[in-house]
This record gives sequence, structure tokens and C-alpha cells, in this order.
Amino acid sequence: MILEADEIHLAKAVLARKRVLFYTAEQLTILLASAEVSGSLNKTLESLSRVYLIIIDELGYLTLTNYTAKLFFQLFSKRYETGSVIITTNKPFEEWGEVFNDDVVATAVLDRLLHHSYPFLINGKSFRLKNIVKNN
Repeated sequence: MILEADEIHLAKAVLARKRVLFYTAEQLTILLASAEVSGSLNKTLESLSRVYLIIIDELGYLTLTNYTAKLFFQLFSKRYETGSVIITTNKPFEEWGEVFNDDVVATAVLDRLLHHSYPFLINGKSFRLKNIVKNN
């Protein structure tokens, strides 16, 4: 879910004709792993570092392997202080060690993401489930 403040940020980026990419975490994992296997990881990371805004949806629904966690770290490290990232997740920061399958990698990722950031934490029922309950 993109929050209202993020929608404004996204709208400004689109209106200013900035490049915006949307991936699920699974799609991005596949992209990065495929680039590594084909020998084009540096080129892919360079390309992704030039995008104004990357939206990553559903981070935390699938646990990353040590290999893919390090690919994510490389992406965040390359984008650090060069572009914006919006991440949706169902996991609090304290559980990112489990998501990244490595506490050290998770801490390094969070260090880069949270510096200069505005986290929005939402507590409550799922928007989709809330509508289902209303209809029943």
C-alpha cells in the first residue's frame, strides 16, 4: 500500500517526468539474481541507481536467501543518497534480520534506508480484509 504522503511524492515524481519503477520484492530478487548469473549485475545496479524512485512492494513476505539478501544490499548501497525508495512490508524493523536471513546485512540495509528517511508505520487491520469483513 502506498501511503498518502508517498502518493504525493509519487505524483510529484511523475508530473516532473522522473523515472519511477515498481517491483514486488520477488520480482526485484529475480531481476538481481538473473543479472548476477548473466554477468550484468553492475550494469543493472547502475541503471537502477539512476532511477528517481523505486517502489518495492511486499518485502518480508518471502525470506531472502543469504545470496539474494546481499544482492539487495548492493542495490541499497548503490542507491544510497542518490535516489528515493518506498518499501511496503508487513515486518517491523526488528524482524528484518529474519527477512534478510542475516542480522548484519539487515542492519547495513536499514542503516542506509533510514538515514534521511521518513518511515510511516501503520498499525491496524488490512485494508483488503477490512472490506471483506464489512461485506459479510
